Parts: sequence; structure tokens; C-alpha cells
Amino acid sequence: MATVGDPKVNIAIFALFVVATLAIVIKASRNNKSAADFYAGGRSFTGPQNGVAIAGDYLSAASFLGIAGAIALNGYDGFLYSIGFLVAWLVALLLVAELLRNTGRFTMADVLSFRLKQRPVRMAAAISTLGVCFFYLLAQMAGAGGLVALLLGIDGKAGQNIVIAVVGAIMITYVLVGGMKGTTWVQIVKAVLLVIGAGIMTLWVLAKYTFNLSGLLGAAVENSPAAGEKLLNPGLQYGATGISKLDFISLGLALVLGTAGLPHVLMRFYTVPNSREARRSVSWAIWIIGIFYLFTLVLGYGAAALVGPDAIRAAPGKANSAAPLLAYELGGEILLGVISAVAFATILAVVAGLTITASASFAHDIYGQVIKKGQVSGDGEVRIARITVLVIGAVAIVGGIFANGQNIAFLVALAFAIAASANLPTILYSLFWRRFNTRGALWSIYGGLGSAIILIVFSPVVSGKVDAKTGASLSMITDTGIDFHWFPLDNPGIVSIPLAFVLGIVGTLTSKEATDVDRFAEMEVRSLTGAGAEKAVHH
Repeated sequence: MATVGDPKVNIAIFALFVVATLAIVIKASRNNKSAADFYAGGRSFTGPQNGVAIAGDYLSAASFLGIAGAIALNGYDGFLYSIGFLVAWLVALLLVAELLRNTGRFTMADVLSFRLKQRPVRMAAAISTLGVCFFYLLAQMAGAGGLVALLLGIDGKAGQNIVIAVVGAIMITYVLVGGMKGTTWVQIVKAVLLVIGAGIMTLWVLAKYTFNLSGLLGAAVENSPAAGEKLLNPGLQYGATGISKLDFISLGLALVLGTAGLPHVLMRFYTVPNSREARRSVSWAIWIIGIFYLFTLVLGYGAAALVGPDAIRAAPGKANSAAPLLAYELGGEILLGVISAVAFATILAVVAGLTITASASFAHDIYGQVIKKGQVSGDGEVRIARITVLVIGAVAIVGGIFANGQNIAFLVALAFAIAASANLPTILYSLFWRRFNTRGALWSIYGGLGSAIILIVFSPVVSGKVDAKTGASLSMITDTGIDFHWFPLDNPGIVSIPLAFVLGIVGTLTSKEATDVDRFAEMEVRSLTGAGAEKAVHH
């Protein structure tokens, strides 16, 4: 296998980046004194700073590597990931972001348990948070393995697995040392680098075709003989059969509704001092994310035109290698090293954000509120959060080794499906439906989470998906003899999301629990105005 670029240059740029970001994390961590500092960065970030950090959290390896690869290989169908991820922001913004910020303290469970029975609801919300974070972590770790393998010329699985373990270790260090403050600064630095890097590559690709987009699209079609004109039309990836069209609708539902239930994105809103800054941070995030997704269109078709689908499929990271291969084609070793370091930073920053969310959820909700019933100091909670970080890091490394080689955008879509099924119905019902009660919340969370995970396990993603041309396995279990799938769709969203909404209604209407009208009224006022939210911070 030909190594792309010079491994020595790549390692040097990587090392420089890791050292620089660790220095930022250590500097930021000097002010970590309380639980609010560790979980929410002391609520000291301005709207624009938090907006850039949200973009940093949201533009994960899937956005950069996965979508560029999906567009390069599947054209129009790949770009629908970009559209889905972007439209999803509007749902999060209009329905959830500010209301959650006004009502909660550190985690999503604070909001859900505000007027329902504390312990069972916190437990359910924390479990669903951990579930979503796990699937999202899988995607990022798989991306890290493929990317670094490409740059260092590591072809064997064993070498890639070592790379995944190293990424896990660096991420654990970031979170243990820096908490939310350190993590946020890493995300801000990374978002700026990512947008600048992608912007330069986009202009470079367009300049090669004299800024004529149709010239670029024409070259992409010419260089993709197998796909041809289909690259510009819907249906190349999802369109042959009724099942694949259903799968496509399922994917769209998961992408559009998932963001509003992603715990690590929701948690970012707690790092600003008030709801006005929360609003400002979302508008900053939307601009950055929107512009970035327009770049992915040019990068994806640029990779198809300049690198070619065959070269992309033959590289170690497969579809995920499209953006780094394009960088190498444009600017040689140096641009490749820089873009890859940015992609690596992307993975580290998102993984750190996910880890801190999962550890906060366990320490604050399960340990602090369920096990200790609120009788625990902030320091005690943070100590447990740090131990949880180590455990989550280990689990992520093992999971990443199994998921190595899957398209990251696709793995993230599974995390979105779980977030949309387990979290979104309960969040919406809690905020807007007075009658909603504890049984409704539990049925909705556990039903959505359980159905999504069961359908994924018995879907072609895990076993039984075979490439018609080569006969190779496309599932996580690579042995083609093992096939236990009975659910035909890759993404469970079309079944599990409506099911969770229905279960929330049925659970609520069959329960005899009386509605606490006063608590609902207080929550409504607080969510809409922010009045009283400071009490939630200090209680």
C-alpha cells in the first residue's frame, strides 16, 4: 500500500497540534474550582465563543471526513447528510435550545426531572445519554483509526487498533485535566482551524475549474465512470428498491430530529451566563455550520473529480479518506499534514465533549441524585465524574476497534436515531404538555432507546450485508457466514421515533399520577423567560 504523504511530516504536525492544545487545556484548567467549572466551564463563555465551540462540537469527523467521502462516492445522496445535519439545527433552535438553557442546571435530566419523580427519570435520562454518547464515540474513534492509518501508512488492523487506543488516551487526558473549560477551548481552536482549512481547500478546488461549479461537477462525473450522470441525481445510494427508499426516509428523520436530542450539544448551552447569550451562540453556530456544509459539497465533488472514486475506495480509511487524499492532490505533503491534523483535532475535540457529557450525566444524575439522593458535595461529584471518564474512555477504545472501517457519517446517523428516539419526545412533552407524567417519560425514554438499539443490532449494519459485486461483508461482523438480521433497514428512526412519541402518550394516559400544575406553570415561566433559572444553578 502506498503511503500518502511523508509519515514523518504527518507525525510532526500531529505532535505539534497535540502539544499546543494540551497547553491550552492546562492553562484553562487552572480556574477549575467547583462542579459548575468542571461541567459548565463556570458559565463564563460569551455567546460568540460558545457559538464557535458548538460548531466545533457539531462539526465532527462525520461532517468533515464522512460527508466529503459520501459525496465523492454517492454524489447527491451523500450531500443529503449535509442538508439533514443543517436543517436539524433549526429544530434544535426553535424547539429546545433556549428553553432547556433556562430550565436546567448541568444536564438534560435536570430538565426532565424538574416536575416528574426525580430518581427514576434521572436514571432513565442518564442511561439514554450514555447510550447516545457511546454510539457517537464509536464513530469518532473509527474515524481516528482510519485517518491516522492513512497518514502513517499502517495497513494492518492491529496497527490501526493501537492508533485508536492512543487517541483514546489523549482524549482522556484532555477531559481529566481541563474539564468543560479546557474542552471548550479545544473546540474553539479546532472549529476555527477546520473552517479555515476547508475554506482554503474549497477555493483551491474551485480555482482549478475557474470558479465554474458546473465545470467541477462535469469533471466529477467524467472521473466516476461507474456512477456517471447518476452522481448528480438522487438515488445512487438510496433508490434501487422500496426498502432503500424507506431507509432513506428513516435516515432523514433521524438526522433532522436527532440534533435536538443530542446530549453533548444540549449541554453546551449551559456554558453561557444567560438566555440572551444562548440565543447569540446558536446564531453564530448556524452561520459557521451552514457555510461549512456548503464547503463539503465542493470538497466531495472535488475529491471525485481530482482523486477518483477507485482511489478513495482503495485507501485504508475508504470513504473517510476522501478529504485527506484531496488535500494531498492539491497541496502535497504539507497541506495533507495540516488538514489531517485538523481532522484529528476534530475527532479529539468532539470525543472530549462527548466524554465530559457522559461523565457529567453519570456523576451528576446517577451518582449524585439517584445513589446519594443529592447528599453529595460538588467535589465528590467531580471526583466520580473523573473516574467515569476513565471507564468511558476504555469502553470507547474497545468499541472503536470493532467499528473500524465503517463510514463515520453513517455511524453518527445511528447515534442521531437513538437521540431522536430516546430523548426528543420526552424533552418536548416535558416542556409543552401539562398532563405529561413520570410513567410517560419512562416509557418514552426506555421504549425509544430500547427499540432503536434492538433494531440496530438486528439490522444489516451489524450482520448480513454483503457487497453484490465483490461478495465482501459490509457489516460490522465481517464474517459473511454470520447473519442474524431480520430488520431490513439500516437506520431504525422511522420505527423507533414514532414509537417513542406514542409510548409517551400511552404511558401518560394510563397512569393515575396527578399532574403537578404549579410545577408545570413554574417550568413554563422559567423556560420562556429565564426567570428563576439562577435558583436552579445554586440550589
